[in-house]
Amino acid sequence: MRALIVDRLAPDYAGVSLQDIPVPTPGPGEVLVKVRAAGVNFPDLLMTRGEYQLKPPLPFGLGMELSGEIEALGPGVEGLSLGETVVGGAKLGGFAEYALLPAAAVRAKPAALSFAQAAGYGAAYLTAYVAFVRRANLQPGEWVLVHGAAGGVGLAAVDLAKVLGARVIATSASDEKLAVLQREYAPDAVLNVTRGFRERVKEITGGGADVIYDPVGGDVFDESVRCIAFDGRLLVIGFTSGRIPQVSVNMPLIKGFSVVGVRAGEYGRQFPERGRENQAAIWKLAEEGRVKPRVHAEVPLADWREAFELLAGRKVIGKAVIRPDL
Repeated sequence: MRALIVDRLAPDYAGVSLQDIPVPTPGPGEVLVKVRAAGVNFPDLLMTRGEYQLKPPLPFGLGMELSGEIEALGPGVEGLSLGETVVGGAKLGGFAEYALLPAAAVRAKPAALSFAQAAGYGAAYLTAYVAFVRRANLQPGEWVLVHGAAGGVGLAAVDLAKVLGARVIATSASDEKLAVLQREYAPDAVLNVTRGFRERVKEITGGGADVIYDPVGGDVFDESVRCIAFDGRLLVIGFTSGRIPQVSVNMPLIKGFSVVGVRAGEYGRQFPERGRENQAAIWKLAEEGRVKPRVHAEVPLADWREAFELLAGRKVIGKAVIRPDL
């Protein structure tokens, strides 16, 4: 089978190649999935350079989330059947024609989602759910400022915040992307961060945002500190800008806000029962058709570099997915 493999850590994906490797055989408690789509995430790109917290030994396969059909069942697997359409978190090996996963890591694909939508859904919406529900205790009617709103985790946050009854301000550095967000997701306001945003946020909200969702960091974080409401929650999601910001602790003291770290996967590992509840909640929303995951591009496996560069170049609105069957 064809699989995307990292043989060495290097810039510009120089250590990544599409290789022919044997199809794996599922062991006890494992399933083999014929991959129909796999979502591309920033951690995938970082792992090619050894810049992500997960550092598997070389060589390793890339691809952290996928959808497809069960091809084979390992010994002892119950509750799943051959040909069943599923979604799963692979952590490694999703960018391939077949992927081996623990049976516990797959679930039925919601009928409301296409393979491409399902492949890019889990990580982004889980992050947004843990951020808003578990970490920020978001309440209906509160103002939420979502940075990087056109990216995968940002767009999921816009979508989910609206479902939760919040009022949403979506930001981006692109007027074109903001126009798409306005048309397809109807946030209460959109702002281009390149023109500054703190005064407009305070004007729109009547004083400041109750919750700020920040996967960008850098200058965006710095300005966010200046437009958060008293008792607000500034959610640290990531640092796609490249700069990890710092905050003088007198600012949270004076303005009475909290800086809250969000790691959805680690939250589930620390609190397994809540982790299962989180997963059940986001997939229930998908099954009910209450959310609208957006697929920007479906790229053949042979053209994987195109998908990576779309994400790295900030050209994606929603998610890019790799399709081994194209």
